[in-house]
Formats: sequence, C-alpha cells, structure tokens
Amino acid sequence: MKKYPPIPQHLEEIGRLIVDSAYAVHYNLGPGLLEKVYEVCFCHELSKRGLSFQRQQYVPIEYDGVTFDEGLRVDVFVEGQVICELKAVEEVNPVWQAQILSHLKLADKRLGYLINFNVPKIKEGIRRFVR
Repeated sequence: MKKYPPIPQHLEEIGRLIVDSAYAVHYNLGPGLLEKVYEVCFCHELSKRGLSFQRQQYVPIEYDGVTFDEGLRVDVFVEGQVICELKAVEEVNPVWQAQILSHLKLADKRLGYLINFNVPKIKEGIRRFVR
C-alpha cells in the first residue's frame, strides 16, 4: 500500500471551509430538496468564504499517452485542489465512494468530500476521502 504524506495545512483549511459551507446550507435548507439546489447554494457559501470553485468540472481520462473524451465530471472542484461530490439521497451508494476515489486519482488530487444533504444531521452526510 502506497504511503502518502500528511495533507498540507492549506488543504486542511480549504476542507474546513468546505465542511462549514455544507453545514450552513443544511442549516438553512434542511433535507429533502433536489441536488441542484444544494449545489447552487453550496457554491454560494463557498464564495462567501473566499473560495474559488468550478461546477460540473470535467476530468479527462489519460492512459498510455492518450486523453479520452469519456472522462468524469466532478460536481464541485474547490480551489483547483479539492473534489466535492454532492448528493441528496436516502442512502449513499458505495459506487459513489469508488467514484470520488477515481476522481482523486485521475485528477491527481489528495482531498475529496462526499456530501449528502438528505440527512437529519449534516455531520452524518459528510464523508472525507484522502489519497
């Protein structure tokens, strides 16, 4: 198993602001809305905290010197460093965990979050991934 160095402090701070943004959205909206609503409001909260982001960011697949168009799409890519996949579902499907790990590997990034807003308490809906 490959051993990675600790997450740099600046990434930890970005992660803290991401979690804070998710808490703010969940506090104000609660569960039960469409994913797109949470995405728009989450991005607004990120911008209020001074973070840059890209929505629906395309991550290409590169293999054997070839870039394939069938890449993956990241819901929110924060500061060009942290991948956030947003959900609004009853149960988190294990395939989404594999999805975020794939995104991290293909984008060569270290930190990601799977955030499900359809939970009674947002702390139950946030899962952090480190590569």
